Amino acid sequence: MPRRHSGMPSQPLCSKATVHLTTPPLSHQFSHHVAHGQSGKSAEWVIRSLFPYLDALIWQDFVIANTVVIDGKVSDLSEVVETGQRLDFSIENYQEDEVDSNWKLLWEGQEIIAVHKPPTLPVSRTTRNVYNNLVQLVRRQSPWGDAHLLHRLDLDTSGIVLMAKTGEFASKWQPQLRQLMEQKVYHAIVHGSPNWQTRELLCDLNTRSDSLIRCQMHICLPGEKGKFSHTRFKVLKRSENFSLIKCQLITGRKHQIRAHLAHLDHPIVGDKIYSNNGDYYLKRLQDAVTEADKTQLGSDHHLLLAQQVTLRLDAQQTVTISTPHRSKSWQTLWQQQFKS
Repeated sequence: MPRRHSGMPSQPLCSKATVHLTTPPLSHQFSHHVAHGQSGKSAEWVIRSLFPYLDALIWQDFVIANTVVIDGKVSDLSEVVETGQRLDFSIENYQEDEVDSNWKLLWEGQEIIAVHKPPTLPVSRTTRNVYNNLVQLVRRQSPWGDAHLLHRLDLDTSGIVLMAKTGEFASKWQPQLRQLMEQKVYHAIVHGSPNWQTRELLCDLNTRSDSLIRCQMHICLPGEKGKFSHTRFKVLKRSENFSLIKCQLITGRKHQIRAHLAHLDHPIVGDKIYSNNGDYYLKRLQDAVTEADKTQLGSDHHLLLAQQVTLRLDAQQTVTISTPHRSKSWQTLWQQQFKS
């Protein structure tokens, strides 16, 4: 049975925790390029779609009067907008969780782009971050105002994310994603030094009803139902207490690499769910993580990086994309433990 902190809730938990604002709410200026699916709608409809959690009776008080501007012209909320138009507006009492918004363009094809997502940046809208997420940032800061995700990365995972330039291109490529992403390679810094140089793990993965953390994946026991998973591992570098592992995904199950490495007794540094029995994840949900806990974790986010992807664009053409970017936590640990 999983260990339980005194004072922790008895019911399973997942990542939907109450948001606590750490700074006073402020007025905030927003800029949004109208997407294809929003064309022909009113400015009011578009703004409301960006903030779906607002009560219909109070949302208009959220938008500051006389700040709705369409393509540089002060406009009314009832005005109809078209694809590509720029919609600017200001809102009162708005605050989002702080994130690293420094995404990078790595590669551009005719219909697809590859970008680097920093850790802590959600890939799409959450209850905490409607405005500052990868999709919205790319739409606002690039020529692709209708960019769509082709796949996802966990919040704390950094690295390569593929996006389609338009919704139409997304509809084309999403059904072909398995064929498109011919090879996916991750790098992870883990605790300990494995007694192997290469290793493969093949097993079924699933959640468990008796786990305090609903989203935590477990290796299935004989007779348990789950989804087949397969990862290949190779040790790239070792220090006394840590190792750099190359992880090649053969399948792509939820939390696959994290769960596999934890099962092999080498959890990823900073992984709140799969190291220390998930204790730090449970403490985080209760706002109870101390400075000592952060030191013990070794990083403020887990050190897992989507390092490289090989794309099969057609029968004759492949392209391999890598990311050179590393988070500050990754660089710090690397300098301390691996730099010779």
